[in-house]
Amino acid sequence: MKNVSPDSDSATNMGGFGPQPNSAVGGFEGPGLVITSAKDAAAMRDDAYVTLRGNIVQHLGKDKYLFQDASGTIKVEIDNDKWLGQVVEPGDAVELHGEIEKEWFSDAEVDVERVIKLQQ
Repeated sequence: MKNVSPDSDSATNMGGFGPQPNSAVGGFEGPGLVITSAKDAAAMRDDAYVTLRGNIVQHLGKDKYLFQDASGTIKVEIDNDKWLGQVVEPGDAVELHGEIEKEWFSDAEVDVERVIKLQQ
């Protein structure tokens, strides 16, 4: 194993995500974030954590929105503080992190904890 000084400038010696040849510091090597489709999210159990990628296509009133990806749509709830100043339009790709909420007699929806506007 190669000795690495803490002040080394080499990026390959700093560790991080993915295979790191010649790395003495280490890092994570394995699968990344799992993206859930709107269709699959609608069938998941209450309180399951999901990450969705697609578009917010419609405001349904108050803090409810319609999210869409290639598989279909699902209703999402996004509180005002979760936008973090981002302006999102229907054509903007977003990543939403949240939990499934299921009530007895209503369709599943996602309670969004984080909104990320993706670069296109």
